[in-house]
Amino acid sequence: MADEKKKNGVADENGKTKENADGDGKVAASATKTETKEDKNPSEKKEKKDILDELIDEGDLILKDRRESVPLTPENAKFAKSKGGLISLTLKHEDGTEEYFERVIVLRAFPITNPDEFISVREPDTKEKGKGQEIGMIRRLADFDEVTVRLINEELSRRYFTPEIKKIYSVKDKFGYSYWDSETTAGRVTFILNNPFSNIRVMEDGRIFINDIDGNTFEIPDPKKLDPASYRKIEIYL
Repeated sequence: MADEKKKNGVADENGKTKENADGDGKVAASATKTETKEDKNPSEKKEKKDILDELIDEGDLILKDRRESVPLTPENAKFAKSKGGLISLTLKHEDGTEEYFERVIVLRAFPITNPDEFISVREPDTKEKGKGQEIGMIRRLADFDEVTVRLINEELSRRYFTPEIKKIYSVKDKFGYSYWDSETTAGRVTFILNNPFSNIRVMEDGRIFINDIDGNTFEIPDPKKLDPASYRKIEIYL
C-alpha cells in the first residue's frame, strides 16, 4: 500500500514536473512570438509611414504645379500672331506682372451649340509636361477687337474644319456601316458612318452635323435647301 502510494506520489510529481515543463515551454514560446511580433510592427509602421509621406509629397507637388484658370478679357489678355502663324499670348496678372506664352491652343467648349463663346485658351501639350493646362477662358469672343477675333477664328477654323454638304450622290448601308458619297465645300468626299442614327445630330435651329468614323464632322446648314434627291437620302435619319 505504501509502495503504491509512493509510486502514485512519484507519478504525481512527474506529472507536475512535466506539466510545469510544458507550461514554461508554452509561456516561453508565447513570449518569443510576442517579442518577434513587437519587433516586426515598428518596421512595418515605418515603411507604411514612409510610403504615405511619399504619396502626400507627390500630391502636394501636383497641386503646386497646377495653375489656376482665369477669365481672359481685352484688359488682361493680348493675343498676337507668332512665327509660323501660331498664336502667342501676353497675360497680365492682378499684381501687375506679365506672363508671356509663345504659343497657345484655342478650343471651343461648345463647338456646335455655342461656337463663339467659352473659348478655352491652353498651353500646348509637351513631352516634358504632358497635357497642356488651361490658362484661361474667353467668355465672349466678340468682346475683343476685330484683329484678335479674326486671328482666333482662323485658328478655330483650322482646328474645327467642318465642310458643308451641298449634294448627296449616294448613301449605302453595308455590314452595319453607312457609306456616303457627297459633294462638299471641300470637294467630293466619300466617308463612312457607324450607326447613322447615333452620329447624325439635328440641332434646334435645323442644322445637321454628321460625324464619320475618322472623327471628321460635316454640316448641312439647311437640309431643306438640298435638291429633292439628296434630301430623300437623309430624310430617314431626321
